[in-house]
Amino acid sequence: MKFATLALLSTLSSSAAFTSPSTTFTTSSYTRTKSSSLQSTLEESPTTSQPERIAPSAGHSPPWENRPGLTPEQFMQSDPSKPDISGMWECPLTRWDSETINVVEAQRLASKAPSCPYEIRASKEDNEMGSRYFSENRESIRKALLKHGAIWFRGFDLMKSVKGNREMHEALGLDPCLDPLHSSGLRKFASERDALYEEVNKPSLRGHYIGLHSESTAKRTAAYAAFVCFQRATEGGGRFLVADGAAILAEMDTKVLQKLYDRKIRISVSNLDIPPALPGVIKEGIKGLVDVAVAPKFDMDLEMIYESDGKPGRLQAVETAESPINRHPVT
Repeated sequence: MKFATLALLSTLSSSAAFTSPSTTFTTSSYTRTKSSSLQSTLEESPTTSQPERIAPSAGHSPPWENRPGLTPEQFMQSDPSKPDISGMWECPLTRWDSETINVVEAQRLASKAPSCPYEIRASKEDNEMGSRYFSENRESIRKALLKHGAIWFRGFDLMKSVKGNREMHEALGLDPCLDPLHSSGLRKFASERDALYEEVNKPSLRGHYIGLHSESTAKRTAAYAAFVCFQRATEGGGRFLVADGAAILAEMDTKVLQKLYDRKIRISVSNLDIPPALPGVIKEGIKGLVDVAVAPKFDMDLEMIYESDGKPGRLQAVETAESPINRHPVT
């Protein structure tokens, strides 16, 4: 039995680590969920200042290989002979199986998990095969994905374009679905007819780092996700981090992990800063307005909470309490 933190997804990664734009498709397979009631996990303690958030570095940073790519006009071309697949299924419901987990045993099993990601580098002969490489090696690739949790395809010419990226996932027999956050409008399509999203690419977020996360929510989880980079970031940054969820689980302090498991975790999905000196009745009115106008855009169970992170005047939309560890539904 494998255990995975919420940060771990079976993922196909098919490009170098520098991304702009980074795009993804997701596919479906799980169908059942168990939701928990809203509950506060905040400790009653004096308000403290918000800790500084520092972007993490990578344990291993592969060198930029400077392989030639295509122009935007070339890599964004779709294949008009293929059918429009924009009418995708909803992202499947998250399958929760997190009760009675022995944290010590979970860490022991996680420490024995194979390394992630598994790297497959294309040879000249592999590239000459095009999409046939993936159809002929479908079973071995999917077994490796299940074993390692992620595959990094390097040096493949096929996935240098929207057209080729679709040929890859079709050859592997992966059916696309809507993004878990599709209803929020945070992600737009790079090529809707090819079920290819563009990763969050908002100028307003350039001063923020996006923390380690999985392409899932407490309600919805895609069985697989594929990411591809068509060109190097043009304004700096854009580095794509892949986290080994099993290694994170194994290396966490056991006492801290046990505390997180016992108390569960809640994730803030949206912040709104208002003047902290506003009268309580006005703050409650804003809270109700946000609950009605914003929360329905997210397919999540959310609670509006003021100042839970210690910042005066901050209104946060916070997910339900869920376990930080979940059993893998297959392995």
